[in-house]
Amino acid sequence: MDGLLLVNLGTPDEPQTKAVRRYLRQFLSDPYVVDINPVGRWLLLNLIILPLRPAKSAEAYREVWTERGSPLLVHGNDLTDKVRERLGDTWKVELAMRYGNPSIETGLRALHDAGVDRIIVLPLFPQYALATTETAVVEVKRVAEQVGVSAPLSFVGAFYDDPGFLDAFAAVGTSAMGEERPDHVLFSFHGVPERQVRKTDPTGSHCLATDEYGACCNELVEANKNCYRAHCVHTARALAERLELADGSWSVSFQSRLGRIPWIRPYTDEVIIELANQGIKRVAVFCPAFVADCLETIEEIGMRAKEDFDAAGGEELQLVPSLNSAPEWADAVAELARRSADGS
Repeated sequence: MDGLLLVNLGTPDEPQTKAVRRYLRQFLSDPYVVDINPVGRWLLLNLIILPLRPAKSAEAYREVWTERGSPLLVHGNDLTDKVRERLGDTWKVELAMRYGNPSIETGLRALHDAGVDRIIVLPLFPQYALATTETAVVEVKRVAEQVGVSAPLSFVGAFYDDPGFLDAFAAVGTSAMGEERPDHVLFSFHGVPERQVRKTDPTGSHCLATDEYGACCNELVEANKNCYRAHCVHTARALAERLELADGSWSVSFQSRLGRIPWIRPYTDEVIIELANQGIKRVAVFCPAFVADCLETIEEIGMRAKEDFDAAGGEELQLVPSLNSAPEWADAVAELARRSADGS
């Protein structure tokens, strides 16, 4: 029997300050996420973030919480059920979160106790990043050794250019936008600090080093094969092609930046205002770094960005739903697992 562990980022157990503080402590203590010296990270977390942010974040989580719980977890459970159906009895499929519950340890123990012969690990992050893919891989390996998992581990890499993933997102987007297309389509990806992008450049001279910001992402070469920004650009370009978007009718931006250090650009909150100022009235926003709707899509884009766009003179900002547990996405996940098991 084969095992499949689906790993997403995580969510608080409930939309209350105490639970959010516990989640943020685990999340922001990760050196792959806040990649500064340990003393600086401790001071930032304990003197600035944790005293102030949990209450505000809990309020935002309450805006998106459903009767079944956190949207990220609800969609994750639904996807897991559908993937189980597609893979059949010869597979055991578990969902885990890098932070929070269900934990990676819980998922690995379930697969280990089921006696699987091998474990395919699929981090649910389409584009590679140190703060998502890499930390998930490192943590799975650490916990597997700690738990005593005997089955060999195999990791599915970034799938930003996987036809199944792209076709599924295009299908969801086509259905959501309908026949009356918006004036502009914005592909908004989660941002990362510039320094984290540069860390993935083995040459140390390619990523974000040109006079024209971001031009280095237009073509994938050895130096940027693990560059998050380049992966995002290629995902957006492939989706624009599938959606038959005309040149100039779509663009790429990055959301959710934190602090004063430079994050990869352009910034979504600024682009939204610029589009409205240009007289663009109807915008559809895809968030292709997220395979499930969550706080960053529903609240940050569907609520706050919409308010900003309206206030700047726009008329309609539409959040295109993420993949969640769409049948096409469940098909794609099952196929990614099968291909990994076959060694292809």
